[in-house]
Amino acid sequence: MAEKTGIEWTEATWNPTTGCDRVSPGCDNCYALTLAKRLKAMGADKYQADGDPRTSGPGFGLTLHEPALAQPYRWSGHRTVFVNSMSDLFHARVPLDFVKRVFEVIANTPQHTYQVLTKRSSRLPRIAAKLDWPENLWMGVSIENEDHLYRVADLRSVPAAVRFLSCEPLLGPLSSLDLEGIHWVITGGESGPKARPLDPAWVREIRDNCAAHDVPFFHKQWGGRTPKAGGRELDGRVWSEMPFRVAS
Repeated sequence: MAEKTGIEWTEATWNPTTGCDRVSPGCDNCYALTLAKRLKAMGADKYQADGDPRTSGPGFGLTLHEPALAQPYRWSGHRTVFVNSMSDLFHARVPLDFVKRVFEVIANTPQHTYQVLTKRSSRLPRIAAKLDWPENLWMGVSIENEDHLYRVADLRSVPAAVRFLSCEPLLGPLSSLDLEGIHWVITGGESGPKARPLDPAWVREIRDNCAAHDVPFFHKQWGGRTPKAGGRELDGRVWSEMPFRVAS
């Protein structure tokens, strides 16, 4: 089965690619980069390629994993699967042909729901028409502050069954967020020893925007050195709303 995960809004992870590069402030304290360094030291096969030290790090060099494409065909049951928790499928160095093959695997395993998340949204409108978009694929972009709201417009260019936003790590208010064409929003604080603080007012503003536009809202965590210790409650409630489940 796909790897189990503690990420609250999914059930498992699948990494047909690993490794990445920092592209915006939301990457500054990347959990995946830190984890890759640890996995490299442990001898994990997927994390032996080093990335550019200016933008990446040990064990985090972008790598395609051909054998991983066969994994979903062996999974039983119904799962919600986060694709590339340790990479970005729309990284410039992931060939279009490989992206197509990932999409084909998703289409051929309709019993599962797949969630793909990218910070490289500018590639979406360039290649969206060259891809066949399966009904069980949810496409999302990461938004950490107002400077990166352009990613929402890029996301609207894709004909995904579900288009979602991951506002994590949320580093500032998103007062100008336009939710037209968006089906789900996640918020969360940054985790780790260098975590930047999350203002509850930023989260409330997004929650209220979602409520006004009938968009499901999911608050993942408050962040910090031990993010789970802070719980998930906002104003006395745990917000775990989800969009409709496509896979049957």
